Amino acid sequence: MIQSAVVHGRKGSDMEIKWLEDFVTLADTSSFSRAAELRNVTQPAFSRRIKQLEDWLGATLISRATMPAELTSAGRNFLPVARDAIRTFHGVRETLRPSQDADLIRFAALHTLTVTFFPRWLGELEKAGAVFNTSLIPDRGGIEANLDALVGEEADFFLTYAHPEVPFHLDRGKFSSLTIAHDRLIPLVASNVLIGGGLQPGRNLLDQAIAQPRLTVPYLNYGFNSFFGVALSRLLVRRKPFRRRTVHENTISAGLMNMALTGAGVCWLPESLARDEMETGRLVPASADDGWNLDLEIRLYRHTEKRGRKVEDLWRTATRLLEREPA
Repeated sequence: MIQSAVVHGRKGSDMEIKWLEDFVTLADTSSFSRAAELRNVTQPAFSRRIKQLEDWLGATLISRATMPAELTSAGRNFLPVARDAIRTFHGVRETLRPSQDADLIRFAALHTLTVTFFPRWLGELEKAGAVFNTSLIPDRGGIEANLDALVGEEADFFLTYAHPEVPFHLDRGKFSSLTIAHDRLIPLVASNVLIGGGLQPGRNLLDQAIAQPRLTVPYLNYGFNSFFGVALSRLLVRRKPFRRRTVHENTISAGLMNMALTGAGVCWLPESLARDEMETGRLVPASADDGWNLDLEIRLYRHTEKRGRKVEDLWRTATRLLEREPA
């Protein structure tokens, strides 16, 4: 199994791939307890494995003096290396996987959609009369990297958000798409947010910052390589500016949401992901202006050439579902 793969090093113990997976999960969630839950281990065992990785590298990756957990400078530098190593090992496993898994339909997908949309949508397809065996390729963190999984034929389908501000460079003669649902990206903030050492009401904080140019908004950022990062960078250029300071960066929406819930700052989140937190009032709108929202499509991309009976069956079923119930 991939979890038992090891890399030999000079530290006297073997570095295990599961340590890298632990570290990436912790970076995505900013929470030892949540990451341990996702990795299906106790929190003490999870903490030991993170410490073993740090000992093996000879560097501290996580600052334990902050809540939520934050990456150190070494941790931020090591994160893309860890992601690449995990992808490499998973890619080798997929290449060598025995033929009995050949009927799995392979999806590349953005992380948020695998949590909020994919399970429900797959259930709707099965209710429509077909059962599919599926496999998810982990989100690779960047638009082009995720597209490469489809272009390079590692995946049969690519499930993604789409918006006019973020064009995809795909040959329309070789790839086709269906818009299978819609979502919205909304600026949200905790009901109370920490600013300048004190708590301030978070509701409509962006509007307050525009009206009070000296007010600096703590901002939770996606970076510049992820889909949401690109879309938001263009939205922020178009809209009336406000003073902001990036206090945390993460390509994963769920990680940013966990930070927002602590009062760390404002972040844009998919409505489908944050709906429960909005209904309970733990997260509130950061603006009364709908112009700060981004309307999103959820699209399914595929190769136009036929790719086998199971792949064609899923495409036909998805198309029929749209004809019966418009997205």
